[in-house]
Order: sequence, then structure tokens, then C-alpha cells
Amino acid sequence: MPDNSKSQQKTAEKDLSAQIAQAIRDAILSGDLVADDRLPSEAELSDTYGVSRPTVREALKRLAAQSLIRTKRGASGGAFVHRLSYPEAYGQLATTATLLLSLNEVDFATACRARFALERGCAPLSAQNRDVDHLAAMRAEITRQSQPGLSDEAFCASDVAFHRALVDGASNPVLSWHLAGAVEGMQPLMNMITFRNRDRAEIVALHIRITDALEARDAALIDQLLNALCTVTLRQAEATESLHAQKNSGARI
Repeated sequence: MPDNSKSQQKTAEKDLSAQIAQAIRDAILSGDLVADDRLPSEAELSDTYGVSRPTVREALKRLAAQSLIRTKRGASGGAFVHRLSYPEAYGQLATTATLLLSLNEVDFATACRARFALERGCAPLSAQNRDVDHLAAMRAEITRQSQPGLSDEAFCASDVAFHRALVDGASNPVLSWHLAGAVEGMQPLMNMITFRNRDRAEIVALHIRITDALEARDAALIDQLLNALCTVTLRQAEATESLHAQKNSGARI
């Protein structure tokens, strides 16, 4: 028979470690603990919370998994509040966006319209603050996208890089972080769904016009062109869905 007492003990330890992690997380978010602050030692945390050191270690693992703390070995080591950078946080937000769309019933049209609405929202700042490096990055991706024989995977990666440069042209790290979910999380999913019916020439032509509008600092035109790109993407998705339905219908005959 299973040892229920051991199972209950493990559950209790997990609950305690979660509570300790939450308490430390709250202290970080409230500013009581700031970047690079050293946390109390495992022994001190164990005494403070009245738990075993393994329970404390589990709590610290939870915090490290959330990138809230980092650990350092040696005499001057310990656990420290992590100084998280915006670029580091991009990947986390993109992963979260991908999971949300993959695991929940969000239809393509809803996700597509949201994704382009977010990017259109940063168009005015991008038109105002972009520099020559952002334009050069976008034109380099256009050249790459125009190469004959470019694989679908490479085209998708270039498409993401193009929109990443447009967003980063706003020169606003907070906005770039928020758009990471749309550009690096949602855009690849859309590419995966639409690539079989994608007209690369049509997309490249729009990318060229978007870049020209950005160079001219024409925010209104950028907005219109991104809206046109959204329409193209929706059309491609509808074509893919229609083709898929025809194949399924043929398979049932």
C-alpha cells in the first residue's frame, strides 16, 4: 500500500516552498528587495520561515525558474535578486504568447487582428524615432526574402526579423518588450499556418512600401500598410483552411 504520510509530507513541503517563493517574489516586486540584493542564506531563510533547508532550496529554484534570482558559488556566493534586462525578457513573453495561442481556443482571425493592431500602435513612435540602422536591417531582410530558393523556415525567420526591426525603431524598450509576444510569439505561428498559400512577392512588396514609409516618417501610411498586410495574412489563412477542408472532404468520399 502507498505510504500516505510521505505523500502528504511532500505535498506540504511543496506548498510551503510555494509560499516562501511568493513571499520573496512579493518583496522583489514591491521594491523591498532590489536588483543585486543578496538574499539571506538558506540557513537564515530556514530559521525565518521555520522550514527545512530542502524546502528553502525548492523555493529558490522556483524563483530562479522565473528569472527573479540568480545564484553564485564561492565565498562571496549566495542567491541574489536578478537584474533582468529587456532583451532577456523578450523570449519569456514570446514563449508565453505562443503557449497561450497553442493551448487555448483562439481563432486565427482574432489572433491576427490583435497581432497587427499591436504593431500598428507603435507605428507613430517608430516613424519618429527610427534610425538608419533600423532601416538598414529591414532592407537587408527584404533582400533576403527576395532570394530565389530561400526555404520556408528562412523566410519565416526573416519575416520576424523585419517586424522586430520595425518595432525596435520606436526606440522604446518597454514597447519592444510588449511587442515581443506579437512579433516573436504570434508571427511564427501565423507563418506556420499560411506559408503554403503565401505569395512571397506580395509580402515583399508590402515590406518595401512599409520601409519606404518608415524612412519618410509617414506613420499614417505605415498604419495603412500594416492593415493591408493583416488583410493579406487573413486571406492566406482562409485559403489554407479551404484547401484543408477540401482534402478532408475528398478523404471521406
